[in-house]
Amino acid sequence: MNNDCKLVSRERHPSASVVRVGDAAFGGEAIPVIAGPCSVETNPQMAAAADAVAAAGATLMRGGAFKPRTSPYAFQGKGVEGLAMLKESASRHALPVVTELMDVRMLDTFLAMGVDAIQVGTRNMQNFELLKELGRVDVPVVLKRGMSATLAEWLMAAEYIAAGGNTRIILCERGIRTFETAYRNVLDVTAVAVMKKETHLPVIVDPSHAGGKAWMVPALAAAAVAAGADGLLIEVHPCPAEAWCDADQALTPEAFAALMATLVAVARAIGRRVATPRRAMLAPRVQAGACA
Repeated sequence: MNNDCKLVSRERHPSASVVRVGDAAFGGEAIPVIAGPCSVETNPQMAAAADAVAAAGATLMRGGAFKPRTSPYAFQGKGVEGLAMLKESASRHALPVVTELMDVRMLDTFLAMGVDAIQVGTRNMQNFELLKELGRVDVPVVLKRGMSATLAEWLMAAEYIAAGGNTRIILCERGIRTFETAYRNVLDVTAVAVMKKETHLPVIVDPSHAGGKAWMVPALAAAAVAAGADGLLIEVHPCPAEAWCDADQALTPEAFAALMATLVAVARAIGRRVATPRRAMLAPRVQAGACA
């Protein structure tokens, strides 16, 4: 696809790479699921979210402390306070955390606070100075596809990180912008198959941002697994109607638990399995999924 891809192409590295984040392994037989709210809001919300995703079998927890928003007046995230809340809630169940880094000046803070995997959002896929800095650290990077990026451009963004020495890269398809307005983005399931052929890096899918509506997420998630995705990134909120960000696309804890059961069956049908967390419950479970 691109002769400049010296490090991330499968032509140069024929065997598939496995990227580990805590106990989770992306790129092997098992399919890890990352789940949690779009944004970190309050301590009770995060505790309930952590309890819910852990109970349903998620292997990692997501949560946005720094939020890139189209409007400058929209909620921008809790910042460093949000990072602490995410880490504390996830630690109740020994869940590694995935969260988005927007500003390279915050990288040292992310490292100091023990972020397990750093997400590069769609708007920053070609923020080359950020990619270069992430290439110099030994932390897994979840690199989301730009909303209008070609597969070649996405691969070259990954090459920027790998060229700096960090090959712990997980590619994330999250839907692309087209002429269609019936849903938020078009999930490019074809990209999963193509990228699995073109690169040795694991490829995961974010069905929440693709559809933009909670009712679409189960079908898109199942399609992603059937197409060969190495993991999923799913938004789950204790009470989606009260979410401060992307309320329409967040699953309830009950819907997420039902989806996990479906994914187990889909993965089994193609000779794979949904990753099973190896952790002990570190705190009593609280009631999740009930809106106050």
